[in-house]
Amino acid sequence: MKTTLNFYSEKNGEIKKFLEQYYSKNLKLENNLICKIEYDNPIEMIDLISCYVDNKQKYNINLWICLDKDVYICVSDNNINNLIKYIYERYPY
Repeated sequence: MKTTLNFYSEKNGEIKKFLEQYYSKNLKLENNLICKIEYDNPIEMIDLISCYVDNKQKYNINLWICLDKDVYICVSDNNINNLIKYIYERYPY
């Protein structure tokens, strides 16, 4: 099963601006209010999660991660450290 990062925003274009800053390139999104990024290796999502938390005050975006089918966890300042530890412990490859 793939793991996912799910970005949500009520402000048009916020997700695009954030992802373009992260990837340092222009992106085309099908939906400007929702974006889902899938990963085969969950460790690969940690950099983007960390960037989101570091820049959360600049963008009107919410981020939810899905590591198991139909189980979503909202990423926040309060749980970021535990989430990252959990991902490294659960997927040590």
